[in-house]
Amino acid sequence: MSKKNMKGIILAGGSGTRLLPLTKVTSKQLLPIYDRPMIHYPLETLRKAGIIDILFIVAPDHAGDFLKYLGSGKEFNCHFSYEIQDKAQGIAQAFQIGEDFIADDNVTLILGDNLFEDDFTQAIQSFESGGRIFAKKVSDPERFGVVEFDQDNRATSIEEKPGHPKSDYCVTGLYIYDDTVVDKVRKLDFSDRGELEITDLNNLYLNEGTLDVAFVKGAWFDTGTFESMFAATEFAREKSFKNK
Repeated sequence: MSKKNMKGIILAGGSGTRLLPLTKVTSKQLLPIYDRPMIHYPLETLRKAGIIDILFIVAPDHAGDFLKYLGSGKEFNCHFSYEIQDKAQGIAQAFQIGEDFIADDNVTLILGDNLFEDDFTQAIQSFESGGRIFAKKVSDPERFGVVEFDQDNRATSIEEKPGHPKSDYCVTGLYIYDDTVVDKVRKLDFSDRGELEITDLNNLYLNEGTLDVAFVKGAWFDTGTFESMFAATEFAREKSFKNK
């Protein structure tokens, strides 16, 4: 049995209300992080891992701006596709929108406002089946999905934005799934927030015993606030100067 292809999805929808008034004129994921648009960084994470067939899921208001910057993908030695997310209804909705794109392949999803220092090439290229998510120790886990581990570092539970987190490890915005992901999303109910929750999807994989949780070792930025954007910009600037 031959190994399945790995496709990539970059989710860049949403309205970016926490970044108003900047997001009145453009998408959050096209705002600058030092010398590149934000979307450049998750794109590079996928490209570095050898993923060249990539679907961008964008909000309708600024879809043309993504096309201007990214084009067909030729400039990046990739093939880009685009879909519109008319209404942001959770991260897991990306797999509904991207059902035809995914087809029978495996897929790596990265959020368009996440910047990682780590190289995930080995984690992505070694993936075969099930699900693989990436956890990072943070000071404010209650803002995220939180992973609880047993003494052997095996995940035992995942809770979405818990009032009393069971650990300091949150789920970051990078996810790898096999082609059963589309069927699993069909089984999800909308949460009280009106969303198809990625935590519920991860728990489906966890409950069937096929979820692997890896750890993010380097810096990670969820750049949805002015403070996190500023920190990411400082980091990107420092890395840029080191590489010159």
